[in-house]
Formats: sequence, C-alpha cells, structure tokens
Amino acid sequence: MSQEKNYHTLHDNMIFMGGAADVESMVKNEGVEVIVDLRAEATEYAYPEADVTWIQVPLEDNTEDLEEELFEEAINHVLEAYKSGKKVGFHCGGGKSRTGTVAAGILIALGESNTVNEAEQKAKSIRSIINIKPPQLAALKKIFPNN
Repeated sequence: MSQEKNYHTLHDNMIFMGGAADVESMVKNEGVEVIVDLRAEATEYAYPEADVTWIQVPLEDNTEDLEEELFEEAINHVLEAYKSGKKVGFHCGGGKSRTGTVAAGILIALGESNTVNEAEQKAKSIRSIINIKPPQLAALKKIFPNN
C-alpha cells in the first residue's frame, strides 16, 4: 500500500529527500534501501520496522557552528549509496534546513549545479520548504570553495 508523498525526488529517481515523517513513505513507495538521518537529536530510526541501512550523521539544527565535516560526511554517504546502485533517502526533522544543505551539496557534487547559490535555488525549486540557514550555507561554501 502506498503512502502519502510529502518527500521529493532529488536525482534520477534514486535519491529522495524529506522529513523524518516521510521515511516510511520513501521506503514503501520508492523501495529506498539506505536512509541517511541528519538528526543529532535522533535516538532511533524514524521508521524502525523497515529493513534498510540506517546511517546517522548527527547534525545540529540550530547551531552557529559550520559543521562542514558532518555535512560533507552526509553528502558522501548519499553519493556512495547512489553510486553503488542503491535507492537512498535522506532527512532531518522537517526536511528544511539540514536536508536542504545536503541536497544542495549533492547537486554540486553530481555536477547539476555550478555554484552554491545555484544549488540552493535548484533544491528549493524541487522542495519549496527548503530554508538553508547562514551557518549551513557557509559550511557548503567551505566544502565547495570553487563553487
């Protein structure tokens, strides 16, 4: 049985993004095999019944720290799953800021955007609630200094 779709396809019908409440739908509707959970506050998987690989990258939601190492780690986890042929979903709590930051990074890494600002706009055009905060944008600019 398919679930309501409040998440979005980021790339190639293989990479999906949303909030924690969207994980069950991603798994049931899309057959997602890997979930990258961006929530530092999470103590368990957002949909514990699923038989998927759960990777937690503990990003804070309202920190002034750049956390560029963690954002880069999250981007790399998503890309590794995708490049190995697995469907992958990533999420934070609401699918807005941490998710948006990782989405923009993935778009740059895949060559779909040439600059951080372009990647942010493309991510917002896919998922309109994305709202990358200034420290998160600064982290992306450190990860992708030539973009």
